[in-house]
This record gives sequence, C-alpha cells and structure tokens, in this order.
Amino acid sequence: MSQSFNEPNRMNDLKKYEIVVQRLEERGVILEDIAQIALDLQIKYLPKLTFELCLEHVKKVVMKREVQHAVLTGLELDILAEKGLLSEPLSEMLLNDYGLYGIDEILALSIVNVYGSIGFTNFGYVDKLKPGIIGKLDKEGKEEGRCNTFLDDIVGAIAAAAASSIAHRFAV
Repeated sequence: MSQSFNEPNRMNDLKKYEIVVQRLEERGVILEDIAQIALDLQIKYLPKLTFELCLEHVKKVVMKREVQHAVLTGLELDILAEKGLLSEPLSEMLLNDYGLYGIDEILALSIVNVYGSIGFTNFGYVDKLKPGIIGKLDKEGKEEGRCNTFLDDIVGAIAAAAASSIAHRFAV
C-alpha cells in the first residue's frame, strides 16, 4: 500500500539527521571536524568567515535527505566490510581501499552534486590533499584494519558541499 500525501514520513529528516550525526561520531568523526575543513577551504576567499558559520553550513548539508542517504549507505558498506559480511571480491576491494574501485567517490559526488561545479572542485581538492580528519581516516583505514573506504570520501564531500554552500551564499 502506498503512502498518502497526508501521512507523515516513517522517519523524518531531523530524526535521520540525528542518526547520521551519531553514526559519524561512532566512526570517529564529529561535525566540527568537517567544519574545520570547510573553513580552511573558504577562508582565503572570505577572510572574516567564522568557524561557527562553517559549522552551521555543515549542519545544513547533513540535513539534506540526499546527503543523509549517501552517508548511511556508505557507512553501512564500510561496517559490513569490517565485519566480513560482504562477498569477494567486493570485501577485499573495500578493506584495502582499492584505488580503482571509485564507487566511494561516486557516492561522495552525489553529496557535492547538490551544490554545483564548485562542490566538485572542492571535493577533488580535499580528496587529493586529505586535510584534517580525512587524512586521519585514510591512514587509520590502511594501518589499523578499519574500513573507512566510504567514510573519508563522505567527510570530504560534506566539507566540500558546506564550503560550496558558503561560497554560494556570499558570492559577489
């Protein structure tokens, strides 16, 4: 039976937002980590930009339904890989963050796509440099047996999207 327009969603975006924030925290990422990357991306263009405004934009990005879906999907795949619940060859590709896999970046691009071409360029920049928590996640995934194949790209995408949201708001 299909849902009518008058029925409330089974889980609203605010509830999913809270779940996303909790799941990120369980994986060692807080929104403030992401806000710092967004600040670093935009500060040279907006010298008076504050950390608080960046955090506000990170929260705005994470509130978007498309972003929530991408985050939940990527985190779940990382967790399933860690638990050995994925079949081969996918399990090995995720556990080793196989460079030619690329689906992790494609999922991340669905997040930045919401903010246009500036989101794409910001994501490419952070994906290459791996600043802040992104580098820590990438290293942790390779050295400590964690699977952060999707997580590092998701964090970079949220930061890039927040930076893009800021750029759109303050464009001159």
